[in-house]
Amino acid sequence: MSNVILETRGLTKEFSGFTAVDSVDLQVQEGHIHALIGPNGAGKSTVFNLLTRFLPATRGAVLYQGQAIGKLAPDRIARLGLVRSFQISAVFGQMSVLENVRVALQRELGTSFHFWKPANSLDHLNQRAMHLLELVDLQDFALHKTAELPYGRKRALELATTLALEPKVMLLDEPTQGMGHEDVERVVELIRKVAVGRTVLMVEHNLRVVSSLCHRITVLARGSVLAEGDYASVSANPLVREAYMGKEAEHV
Repeated sequence: MSNVILETRGLTKEFSGFTAVDSVDLQVQEGHIHALIGPNGAGKSTVFNLLTRFLPATRGAVLYQGQAIGKLAPDRIARLGLVRSFQISAVFGQMSVLENVRVALQRELGTSFHFWKPANSLDHLNQRAMHLLELVDLQDFALHKTAELPYGRKRALELATTLALEPKVMLLDEPTQGMGHEDVERVVELIRKVAVGRTVLMVEHNLRVVSSLCHRITVLARGSVLAEGDYASVSANPLVREAYMGKEAEHV
């Protein structure tokens, strides 16, 4: 059995008397793709914010590789290998695809803000950047201006910039949101590809994506864990159908 790499114990977040996340116990197994699903307002994004400490928890603990990280700064958490995609996925539209990945790699080198250096000072990063682009099937777009990429390709570029930080655990927030069917299929295959040797926790509304990718699913409703298990058991749970899936589950 895989080891637990990311865990929450009694994780709770209150806002002026409103409980957005209520005593959530979550265990993510190393090497798994784990989905966090639920209706709008269920607390999914708040959980992500608590895991990466963009928000401090009211109560409870977050453990990463057995270490309590609830008091660490977000950048420190990212350096430990727990990386949320949106933290570094803001691509620069006027830069080339290759240049965007080089900027992400530069962060790891600790020279992110040395903008006074000439552009060719980053040429030594080209080989690594191209390798990352190959992982997400963007090698043929390396010299294209990022603003000209189709939406699905931009999301693939965001995966590449996330991988540049060498994450052990990737937190992906709605990776297929707003995509057409063809782009969804492409991104699903990319996630499956880049998840090899890594752990993924993802928030995702597309249930076909969840059923295709995920080893385990946690369902939130009103800030609490409603159900957990594999897709077959979760989708058959009448409480889950009522709270989230409804008739959609019959077609997945």
